[in-house]
Amino acid sequence: MALVVPRSVWKRFSNVSGFVRIWVPLLSPVPNRTVYSCIDPSIGLSDDQKEFQKIAFSFALNEMSPHMAEWDQKEIFPVETMRKAAQLGFGGIYVRPDVGGSGLSRVDTSIIFEALSTGCASTTAYISIHNMCAWMIDTFGSEEQRHMHCPKLCSMEKCASYCLTEPGSGSDAASLITTARRDGDSYVLNGSKAFISGGGDTDLYVLMCRTGDKGPKGISCLLVEKGTPGLSFGKKERKIGWNSQPTRAVIFEDCAVPVSNLIGKEGEGFSIAMNGLNGGRINIASCSLGAAYASILLTQDHLKVRKQFGKPLASSQYLQFKLAEMATGLVAARLMVRNAAAALQEGRQDAVALCAMAKLFATDECFTVILSHPVSSSSLREKRCRGLNMTLAGQPEYIIMTSRPQHCSRPVFDPFVL
Repeated sequence: MALVVPRSVWKRFSNVSGFVRIWVPLLSPVPNRTVYSCIDPSIGLSDDQKEFQKIAFSFALNEMSPHMAEWDQKEIFPVETMRKAAQLGFGGIYVRPDVGGSGLSRVDTSIIFEALSTGCASTTAYISIHNMCAWMIDTFGSEEQRHMHCPKLCSMEKCASYCLTEPGSGSDAASLITTARRDGDSYVLNGSKAFISGGGDTDLYVLMCRTGDKGPKGISCLLVEKGTPGLSFGKKERKIGWNSQPTRAVIFEDCAVPVSNLIGKEGEGFSIAMNGLNGGRINIASCSLGAAYASILLTQDHLKVRKQFGKPLASSQYLQFKLAEMATGLVAARLMVRNAAAALQEGRQDAVALCAMAKLFATDECFTVILSHPVSSSSLREKRCRGLNMTLAGQPEYIIMTSRPQHCSRPVFDPFVL
């Protein structure tokens, strides 16, 4: 299903001078022996996909990129900008249309997040988490829950956070200890969640908690609204990146929520959480693609303009090789991400493994691309580098690769499980 965008909105975005100057040439036929043609993100897309990709590129260029550095430096959570994105259908991209979603596929979603991330990977990463939360409610919630929460989430009138990680359980999510004790028509919550994106600033928390015995079958999923008595937040974390989205601990102290806030059935929470994370990996990998793509374009421009010894840097064979390596890494990562997204959409048996592989490869490869980007401005290379570093730091497979011998037969954290 195509993204429904009012004609007036499309006309307004497609005619802006910056869009025409930068993005349209990249989507037009160009000579084969150019970096632009081989890394063109529109190659192989349908006409509908190209249309909403253009809209996302334009929004990134005009609404996100000019503010990226300020959001990062001042730690601004740009809610109003995200609501503008939601007006284009980006608040519930793969949520069903009857509750305000765009009803697009996982591949479509990846295309959009890659385009938005060329403007600000940090903000796009939060939008991707919000989308994941909305999808979980849409997919596993009751009809009443869907119609109560999804319309406001899709418009981003309300923002959502995903609460799984705890101080003592990261990759081993099944060992979480936040409890939900049944007391009449309520669950009484006690425990805490760590490193929650949007924590303290968002309106709805999709919480994984323990309603039963140890292990994954004792975990359930509950919705907790901001302002519920017993819900509080830790201090705002200081981070090396992703500063346009706040990160805090979320704390529950005898926090009572209605039984009607249970998503699915008791004991289904772990399955719901893992289903959400499969798509979440694709989303975060797509954010890495966008940041790397923008870096390559800026690198090519820099090589053409900068001169040394009377010649532009672009004439250096060594730098041509480096640019080719950057382009190769980006294209390989994009193919892997889109293949995993298609597998997830089709419900293939290899989808979970492919999603983990795609996130591992794309975030690592795109981080390498950005490290190769020669422009040192804090609003460009530094910001993107720190933003991509957060996508790496959050994945257990990266921790394994950098801290454990490569020949270990079985790592502590299994990237194909979480």
